[in-house]
Amino acid sequence: MRKITAVLAAAGLAAVVLTGCGSKAASYKDGTYEAQSSVFENDDGTDDGNGYGVVSLTIKDGKISDCTFTTYEADGTLKDEDYGKEDGRIANKDYYNKAQKANASCAEYASMLVQNGQLDGIDSISGATINYKEFKEAVELALKKAEE
Repeated sequence: MRKITAVLAAAGLAAVVLTGCGSKAASYKDGTYEAQSSVFENDDGTDDGNGYGVVSLTIKDGKISDCTFTTYEADGTLKDEDYGKEDGRIANKDYYNKAQKANASCAEYASMLVQNGQLDGIDSISGATINYKEFKEAVELALKKAEE
C-alpha cells in the first residue's frame, strides 16, 4: 500500500510540475515584430564579413503565423543572389555555392519556425551555422517584444 501511495504521489507531483511548465509558456500579442541579431564571430574571433540577420515575425491568435529571415553584410548590403561573388562575378564556384546554400537556409529556418511554433526543435543546417545563430538570437529578441 505504501508503494502504491508513493507511486501515486510521484505521478501527481510530475503532473503538477509538467502542468506548471506548460503554464509558464509565453503568451504573445498579435502583431508584427522585427529584431536584428548581433554580428557573430568565427571560432578564431574574426567575423569574416558574416554580417547580421533580421527576423520579422507575425503573431496571430498568440502564435507565430509568419516569419521572414534575411541576412546582411556588416555594411548593410543584403545577402542575395550576388552573395559570394567577387566584383559581380563568380570567382570561386565552391565559395559561391557555399554562400548561396547558407543564404537559402534563411527561408528554411523561417519556415521551420512557423511549422514548429517555437525555436525548440529547430536544428542548424550544415553550412549555415552562423545564420542559425543569427536567426535564433533575432527570433528570441522579436519574441521578447511580443510577450504580453
